[in-house]
Amino acid sequence: MINEFTMIDVAILTLLAATAVTVARIRDLWAAIMFTGIYSFLSASWMLSLDAPDVAFTEAAVGAGIATVLFLCTLALTGKNEKRFPRFSPVPFLVVTITGAVLVYGTLDMPHFGDPDAPVHQYPSPSFVERSQDDMHGLPNVVTAVLASYRGYDTMGETAVIFTAGTAVILILRKEEDPDDKADGSEEEAA
Repeated sequence: MINEFTMIDVAILTLLAATAVTVARIRDLWAAIMFTGIYSFLSASWMLSLDAPDVAFTEAAVGAGIATVLFLCTLALTGKNEKRFPRFSPVPFLVVTITGAVLVYGTLDMPHFGDPDAPVHQYPSPSFVERSQDDMHGLPNVVTAVLASYRGYDTMGETAVIFTAGTAVILILRKEEDPDDKADGSEEEAA
C-alpha cells in the first residue's frame, strides 16, 4: 500500500522532471529563469517532505530566491532570447549521459528508501552531547560545536563554494570600460 507521503514525493518528482524538460526546451530566457525558480521551489518542497527542513530552507532561499534575482539581473545586461546554433553536437549529450550513468552507479550501494537500519535513521551517539563541552573548549551550544569543529572542514568547504560563486557573479556582472572611452579621455587631457 502506498502512503500519502510517497504519493506526494512522486507528484513533486513528476513536476520536477516536467519543469526540467521545460527549462531545457524553452527559448525565452525570462521564462526559463522563472522556471528555474519554480524548479528550486519544487526541490525545496521535496526536501521538506523528506524531513530535511534545513536543506529545504537553504534551497528556497538560495535557489528560488537569490539565484532567480541574480539571473534576472544578468538578463537585464544581456539579450532576452538565446542565440540559436544550427548544428547538433552529440558531445554534450554524451557527457550528460555518462555523468548520469556514473551518478546512478554511485547510488547502487545506498540503503533502500525507508530502511530503518539506514545510517540516516540512527540517532547520533550521546557522546557528541556529553563530550562537546570538553572537546570544543566550552562552546555553549552543541549545534555550534558540531558545525564549527566536528564538521569544520565541511563548513569551510561550503564557505569556499559560496565565496567562489559570489566572486564569479561579481566578475560576470561588472561593467568593463570601453577602450575607446579611455582613448578619447586621454586625447582630451593631452589637448
